Amino acid sequence: MKKQFGLRLFAAAAMLACLPATAGNVVISQIYAGGGNSQATYANDYIELFNRSAQDVNLSGWSVQYASATGTGWSVHALPALTLKAGQYLLLKEGSGGGGGLAVDGNDPARNPLNMAIAAGKLALVRATGALQGSAPALTDVEDFLGWGGTASAFETARAVAMGNNQTALLRAGSGCTDSDNNSADFAAAAAAPRNMASPFNSCGGVPLQPIVPVCPASATLTVGTGGSIALSASDADGIVNGASITSAAVPGLSLGQLTPAGAIGGSANVALLAATNVAAGSYPVVVRFTNDQGQNASCTVNLSVELAAGTVVPVYQVQGAGATSPLTGAKITTEGVVTAKVGSGFFIQDLNGDGDPTTSDGLFVYMGATPVSVAVGELVRVAGTVVEYKPGGATRSYTELSNVTSVVGQGGGHSITPTPVSLLGANLADVEGMLVRFNGALTVNANESLASRGELTLAVGRREIPTNRYAPRSAEAIALAAENAANMITLDDGIFVTPATVPYVFDGGTVRTGDTVSGLTGVVDYGALGSGGAGFKLQPTESPLFHRSNARTAAPEIALGNVRVASANVLNYFTTFVDGKDVTGASGQGCALGGKILASNCRGANNAQEFARQHEKIVAQLKAIDADVVGLMEIQNNGDYAAGYLVNALNAAYGKVEYAVVPKPSATGTDAIRVAMIYKPGKLSLVGNALADADAVNDRPPMAQAFKAGNGAKFSVVVNHLKSKRCSGASGANADKGDGQSCYNGDRLLQAQQLVNVFVPQVKAAAGDDDVLLIGDMNSYGMEEPIQVMTNAGFVNQLERFVRPLTMPHSYVFGGESGYLDHALASASLSNQVVGATEWNVNADEPEVLDYNFEDKNASALALYSALPYRASDHDPVVIALNLEATYQDVSATVLVQRAGLVQSRSSSVATGNVWLTNNGAALSGPVHYLVPGLPAGVTLANASGSLNGVPYITVAPALAAGAQITFQLKFNNPAKAAINYVPQVLSGSF
Repeated sequence: MKKQFGLRLFAAAAMLACLPATAGNVVISQIYAGGGNSQATYANDYIELFNRSAQDVNLSGWSVQYASATGTGWSVHALPALTLKAGQYLLLKEGSGGGGGLAVDGNDPARNPLNMAIAAGKLALVRATGALQGSAPALTDVEDFLGWGGTASAFETARAVAMGNNQTALLRAGSGCTDSDNNSADFAAAAAAPRNMASPFNSCGGVPLQPIVPVCPASATLTVGTGGSIALSASDADGIVNGASITSAAVPGLSLGQLTPAGAIGGSANVALLAATNVAAGSYPVVVRFTNDQGQNASCTVNLSVELAAGTVVPVYQVQGAGATSPLTGAKITTEGVVTAKVGSGFFIQDLNGDGDPTTSDGLFVYMGATPVSVAVGELVRVAGTVVEYKPGGATRSYTELSNVTSVVGQGGGHSITPTPVSLLGANLADVEGMLVRFNGALTVNANESLASRGELTLAVGRREIPTNRYAPRSAEAIALAAENAANMITLDDGIFVTPATVPYVFDGGTVRTGDTVSGLTGVVDYGALGSGGAGFKLQPTESPLFHRSNARTAAPEIALGNVRVASANVLNYFTTFVDGKDVTGASGQGCALGGKILASNCRGANNAQEFARQHEKIVAQLKAIDADVVGLMEIQNNGDYAAGYLVNALNAAYGKVEYAVVPKPSATGTDAIRVAMIYKPGKLSLVGNALADADAVNDRPPMAQAFKAGNGAKFSVVVNHLKSKRCSGASGANADKGDGQSCYNGDRLLQAQQLVNVFVPQVKAAAGDDDVLLIGDMNSYGMEEPIQVMTNAGFVNQLERFVRPLTMPHSYVFGGESGYLDHALASASLSNQVVGATEWNVNADEPEVLDYNFEDKNASALALYSALPYRASDHDPVVIALNLEATYQDVSATVLVQRAGLVQSRSSSVATGNVWLTNNGAALSGPVHYLVPGLPAGVTLANASGSLNGVPYITVAPALAAGAQITFQLKFNNPAKAAINYVPQVLSGSF
């Protein structure tokens, strides 16, 4: 063969061209240099060699040697003393970057592993072990050479491309057969795919090797307890079959007998598959591999069925067995039991007497599919079929059942099975799968989202709390609670497995709430797919469950009065533009803004005007019942103040007067289709300055802040937030789910929380000139998760932990059958002392989804449950905070003596004047001191007024007034009608 290096080594190339041909033709067929690096496919670098000739080649005394792209020093990996057969590959495991990846199944662990570079390098296959010299070495004993990357100083004709990344290798064309002495032409970058000595041989031209041809029966049947043998054979037209082995999973009692090798090329090798008498009933796919003297192999599969003798009746508990799966899986059997329940796809049977072993279930599900069967509860039946392990999608375990039923024969009725008493906590439900049971004590409804769609309720002992709602992520306590929750769940089903025609289990007001309880629960333990996703144990009831309203609805939030009430309400995509392209005005061809594009498909709320009417009336009813002075809104359409204004108009109509107004939007509301907003009662509060927003790039939904002044002069600021969702679409890096309970995008939420407390809140305080700040909103973080820790570490006080946790589990959201609060109220230290109450009004999260405004996926029974009541107006519960704000002034009229001179009315003008003397008979007043003149006649005004307080004019008369001190000032009134001016003065001290 001819080997060439770059043009600048032409003389060396000429020498190589004159070398005599070698006995074989072994080449470098693949190299991989990303082993153990970041995101590497494999944990180690590797070098693949290939014998492309038609002759075996002995590699004793050979080596592979590596040098950097321009390096002069060569690292040597001596090859093992073996013979590489024609068409065979050899895989050499090399160095590692120390990270993860798939294991390299190398044929020779390197004693001096080579660490190669992805971008550029040089590799030589040498018929010697002495190290090469120089950056372009002499060619003596060089069998093959590869230079790759733009800086390689030596190569054959032209450099091969670089590998590019940690998943890519350089592969020789033709599966290693192509060798044109041009690295650029012969090699290409492709996904790493190493081959070793066990890989199929590859013939490069000439006469191809003929395959081994096994001769095995596709299936065979034996009887339990009798044993037997099955004859197998294999032949090879150009080789000698000389080996056989079982490569499938070991089965006790199954083995191969002594192989009789082929006597000559093309002859048959013979072996028997032996089954001992102890092989259990079942189906076994047995894979047998034959090998030959050419390094080839071929396999065949015998589907062996070991069956019980005709007429044998296997007790149910033997079908179940004590293990995780049935010992009779795949076996065709006959069993017998009493029918305990009938469901949509079959029926349950239970052994009449049982075996008394608590580890072997006495019950079994008989799957009939769509095949009708006429059996009755209490009937003893004998059923023939195949034992299978059913594993629904998303399941972590299987469920033993009888399927492919061939006969169901009644043996008489009138039988009964006594339910086995069980406790959910500490129970292994697998031990009672398929059995009739009665749960001790009451179980609590923990989720109801699949009530209408699948007739399911998630039950547990007590209410399951999301671990990170109570404990820090990754803490031992959070991990322990997660394990406790996982073992504390069963789903109450309705035995139908499809959408029920009538929504089951609702009671007392047409609902069943999370937190309600059920007692005396009796039924059979099933296992299968859940309507909420995944799979789990279910109970198919045999008696009507008895529910109790343990979590009663309330007509309004129950909270201390205070003097100002603030609420946070997620209004679940309140859009005045609908998915069908229409809006509340009836206009067509409308859309919603998202990322600069306006499309109907961007709209997220009601599909149409009919749905919106239902959504709208529920939200109005809910907000009216809350009756807060300030409401922070999340998930409202980002269309200026239009959606918020439409909601306010409806609220005012419900009150029958102008009660609410929209806080004008800030300069930035983000580019999402939804935003945060605020509404307030102008009769209770006044705005201080304009609304602020933080348009930092970290906030896709900028938080909104507004300062308010109460009637007593106290100021405070509210900041409404809606942090990044936990949904995992597109999450990677710091935002990927870390498995610590915080789900996806926690990285973004952390940055948003840090930006909030470190940057935005200081701006809000400075603008208001006041430190009283209340953070509210949907933080998409449970109570003890890291974004909330950022806020509490900055001095904010968690009001739900303060007021709700001592009484009950704080929650505003239910997910996966666990409860926690995503909606928060955190007060600055100065404001926290003025908070007198905080609560969650559990009006939404505990209610089943079927009660919401949507029409889709609801049948007539589901639609009939709708009402205009506030329940299930959203999927989040509102949070309500009661403030008792400290007044900034006090009425000192009782301790300040007021003396007034008579008013002098000018004859030539409308002005009336008169002096007033104030004497402080009480303690010193730090002031300022204000004199108020309420009740002036119509048309009379205070001409020299300093301002007005709640519509009453006043004049500021002194910055302070010491005890016993007296001040004098003049009042001037505009009195065009020269009316009599009578009033009862009021003296206040402090700031407004």
